[in-house]
Amino acid sequence: MTSKTIVITGGSRGIGAATALLAGRRGWSVALSYVGNDKAAKESVAAVEAAGGRAIAVKGNAAAEGDVALLFDAAVKAFGPIDGVVNNAGVVASTSTLADMTYERIRGLIDVNVVGALLVAREAVRRMARSRGGRGGVLVNLSSAAARLGGTNQYVDYAASKGAIDTLTIGLSREVGGEGVRVNAVRPGLIETDLHASGGEPGRAQKLGVTTPLGRAGTAEEVGEAIVWLLSDAASYVTGAILDVSGGR
Repeated sequence: MTSKTIVITGGSRGIGAATALLAGRRGWSVALSYVGNDKAAKESVAAVEAAGGRAIAVKGNAAAEGDVALLFDAAVKAFGPIDGVVNNAGVVASTSTLADMTYERIRGLIDVNVVGALLVAREAVRRMARSRGGRGGVLVNLSSAAARLGGTNQYVDYAASKGAIDTLTIGLSREVGGEGVRVNAVRPGLIETDLHASGGEPGRAQKLGVTTPLGRAGTAEEVGEAIVWLLSDAASYVTGAILDVSGGR
């Protein structure tokens, strides 16, 4: 199995950590970013290494241009040229109607989920595009089923931010296909992670999971499997795709 160097933003917990672990099981090298939880980042690195891969954790804000560049620099220094990027870092705020949302809430969410994602995608292309000295590669963006469901009466700002990710995926895939860079997205549904607690509903995935056609919530590992497949050579003819991992919801 060919070894790869993968960058994962928000890789210390949830879907990011699960993806890092699966990459480690393939013998890949992983550079993951995290914003503040040192303990979780160390645990994620240890899990990747125990699984057979190599890993480093780089503390930084995915919405800060300088921090994004430092993450990619650290990945190249530790492991060599980058083969894949998982654009995973994101936030959600407490449930609210749009009319009751503050400017600060909206701005903070868009800065991470949209501006940050664009910065990570830009850096990924700069590092992997053949015309810029790269050897090609893969970018996997993390969208959400909320992008097509709307987040009504809960978080339309989050849903709108993920709609932007869908558009980014389609447009960028066409822009950089000739550079040897594939761009795809995964759209998770009701997944058992602590993201729901951030929105004030820690049991949301379990409660609503029973309403899906598959009758349950999904796991971070199930989303990670889809991401790792898109990163792999098995998906070599897949670009511009948005893959729902939502139990049919």
